[in-house]
Amino acid sequence: MKRVAVYARVSTLDQTTANQLLDLRQMAGQRGFEIVEEYVDHGISGTRARRPALDKMMADARRGRFDIVVVWAADRLARSVKHFVEVLAELDHLGIGFVSFREQIDTAGPLGRAVMIIVSAIAELERSLIVERVRAGIRRARLEGRHIGRRPLDIDRAAVLRDRDRGLSLTEVAKAHGISRAMVSKIIRQRLGPTSHETPVQAPLQVQQNRPPKSAA
Repeated sequence: MKRVAVYARVSTLDQTTANQLLDLRQMAGQRGFEIVEEYVDHGISGTRARRPALDKMMADARRGRFDIVVVWAADRLARSVKHFVEVLAELDHLGIGFVSFREQIDTAGPLGRAVMIIVSAIAELERSLIVERVRAGIRRARLEGRHIGRRPLDIDRAAVLRDRDRGLSLTEVAKAHGISRAMVSKIIRQRLGPTSHETPVQAPLQVQQNRPPKSAA
């Protein structure tokens, strides 16, 4: 008998998962599945990356508690096509099947595997379109003369050095000017310049010539 995990979710507190759970229990009974646990996220939006019940279910999947994940609809499980593909890929890697009641997706059959390929292709297309839109936006911003990326910090370097010379610690100087300790250290190093590692030049050795001793007069 296959062990299954049932996952259900509703976005608001005034909604109920009763209808989802009823359909999923009936389907599990018809297929001869044993429900190991029901994971329910109540009043949690699908756009949220962290969901207590979903996180617990995935942790139990890694421990091998069940063989199949059953959901009422694919959008109950994932917040986006990309997220859906990631969840299915991890389940597939763990050897766990996936069944969706509304879409009639079952990854154990050939049609389910075909749907997986199609969904993965759509996710890849979605990623490509997002990258292209970002690049187009950057090109347009550059043509319009707008700054791309984070603007450089406006730091009064002379004031930083004065405060340091007054005996303030790196942390105190950083807090006073709203910058990091690393930036304070960088400004100080720039004032000191590169550290000299030159080897001192040694004086030439004096070689004494071997001369015969002077004869006594």
